[in-house]
Amino acid sequence: MDHRKLGRDLDIFDSDPLIGAGLPFWLPGGAAARYEVERYLRGLERRAGYQHVYSPALGKRRMYELSGHWKNYADDMFPPMRMGDDELVLRPSNCPHHALIFKSRQRSYRDLPLRIAEMGDMYRAERSGVVGGLGRVRAIHLNDAHNFCALDQVADEVAAILRLMREAHAALGFEPASYRLSLRGNGGKYGGDDEEWALAGKLLREALDAERISYVEAAGEAAFYGPKIDVQIADAAGRESSLATVQVDFHQPRQFGLEYADAAGGRSRPVMVHRSLAGSMERLFAHLLEVHQGAFPVWYAPVQLDVLPVSADQAAQAHALVGAAMDDDLRAEAHHDGSIGARIRHAAERKIPYVGVIGAREAEAGQVALRLRDGRQLRPMPIADAIALIGRIARDRSSGLD
Repeated sequence: MDHRKLGRDLDIFDSDPLIGAGLPFWLPGGAAARYEVERYLRGLERRAGYQHVYSPALGKRRMYELSGHWKNYADDMFPPMRMGDDELVLRPSNCPHHALIFKSRQRSYRDLPLRIAEMGDMYRAERSGVVGGLGRVRAIHLNDAHNFCALDQVADEVAAILRLMREAHAALGFEPASYRLSLRGNGGKYGGDDEEWALAGKLLREALDAERISYVEAAGEAAFYGPKIDVQIADAAGRESSLATVQVDFHQPRQFGLEYADAAGGRSRPVMVHRSLAGSMERLFAHLLEVHQGAFPVWYAPVQLDVLPVSADQAAQAHALVGAAMDDDLRAEAHHDGSIGARIRHAAERKIPYVGVIGAREAEAGQVALRLRDGRQLRPMPIADAIALIGRIARDRSSGLD
């Protein structure tokens, strides 16, 4: 089923003409799942040596002229907004801000690689005819980072990023369709010289080869500032699009005058490695909805446990179970209205991994009977054991249910 129908049926996202095309809003279920994925990615990055920042979604037009975006990307940017003597622009990417964060402090070779990460919001003036659902939007929230390296660190850094991508994709429950080495084509607007482009492409090839990743080369698909590895995903019809990416950039460090104190006591220019492990949250969830058909792995399911008392007599026990589950950092709800059969069917329609049924016997024994999303039923077990089971599956980011 298409992610647009799944997303609306499962209360993941929606849109409204008064907000505008290409500007979906996330409903509570989608926000809960997205928060969990963002939290996982931040933790993964932090353990890999990344430092997280926040930067504004606006910048002066002059910044984008320096970066090259204004010359090469202006057609995809929203018009400038006049503020006194300045023209402010909604950013189409985060890299100029991160370049200036690097420049804001004295840097030494001992600091490198310096890995700056942000879940950054960006804005692109996509045409009305191409926007839709979460796959193509105008407001983007990108799992982004820029790694500032010495030249001899770049190939190893790219290889480490590719390994980190694989770990993230496995945890999220999907595999890439293919890898593309996107290179400069003939003509077009590209920053830098031939020698830099050749070296950047060589470094990306070395990393792909070191990780034994098969890829195809795609001339003319590079960013204006450098070549890139695009990690491709495929929809149900087999159409591919780019999700994750890693790019090597000599151009912007030169444009912004970035330097660090090198080991010889001189000044050197860093290489800027752009990367996103999982792409934008919008495109990522469009893909995850279709891969899992809305039945997300337990760890980022919007609701992990739906507790259903058979009658009003078990309402107190049901709410106590919900409270205990939430104390264990699980997402749980209780529902009372309608027959028990109808409530079980509704939970199945919502793709909830666990339904906890509490009848008179379970209430008296301090137990709950778990029904799993795949149709299995477990024997009644103590409340604490049920919470421990679900918590373990969630913390392990397991693909299973028991």
